[in-house]
Amino acid sequence: MTHESFPVLFAINESVAHITLNRPAKRNALNDAMVTGLTNTLHRARSEVGVRVVVITGAGQDFCAGADLEALRKISEASVSENVEDARSLMELFELIRQVPVPVVAAVRGRALAGGCGLASACDLVVATSSARFGYPEVKIGFVPAMVLAILKRNVSEKRAFELLTRGVEISAEEAKQVGLVNQVFSDETFDDELNSYVGVFEKVSKSAVALTKTLLHQTDGMAFTEALETGVDVNVIARMTEDCQKGIARFTRKG
Repeated sequence: MTHESFPVLFAINESVAHITLNRPAKRNALNDAMVTGLTNTLHRARSEVGVRVVVITGAGQDFCAGADLEALRKISEASVSENVEDARSLMELFELIRQVPVPVVAAVRGRALAGGCGLASACDLVVATSSARFGYPEVKIGFVPAMVLAILKRNVSEKRAFELLTRGVEISAEEAKQVGLVNQVFSDETFDDELNSYVGVFEKVSKSAVALTKTLLHQTDGMAFTEALETGVDVNVIARMTEDCQKGIARFTRKG
């Protein structure tokens, strides 16, 4: 059985759902099968009650090097309606990442370029090896990282977003962290252990509180200040009524 037979792998280890991009010979380049596989596995992770965090990583040396040559040929030969359908499938994947109630973490080794950098950017959190590289080289072939723009603009300043999207250059993991694209950079040698420690924190906090926080963070995007506060009031009340909060208050008051 070839890697192409299973372009995306899925496994659960205790409370962590592991999604692996599994086309190492193609540097995990995106194609239709991989986008479909990512969508399906995210739905699976979403339905697993015991899952507290999802980690997306790439097999082999790279996280994801964007679209492969065959996908680019398909784009160049497709009709308008076919290109719309193809683009919407990626849009729906980016939306789904926001809808998964638990944190979705991109664990980046090697290169995360073009659509691969977009995929990492779309995740709630990004951790990377110190040797990892990030970039949006689409403009070099006349392409526009159009949907990624909506995500990147919310991650970094507008001027940084413009610079990254229009110059088409790669940046280091450390620079990506400095501009706000990456949360944490770990050494290549200790990456697995530090990643496990990082995501392990989500076992120690309230799953319902994290889910409500994630929803609220995205729901208030673009709201006026007072409207965002009003929405916060609603979520505050909902949180107070959850089992996790009731038990947490009881534990805290007993300590007092």
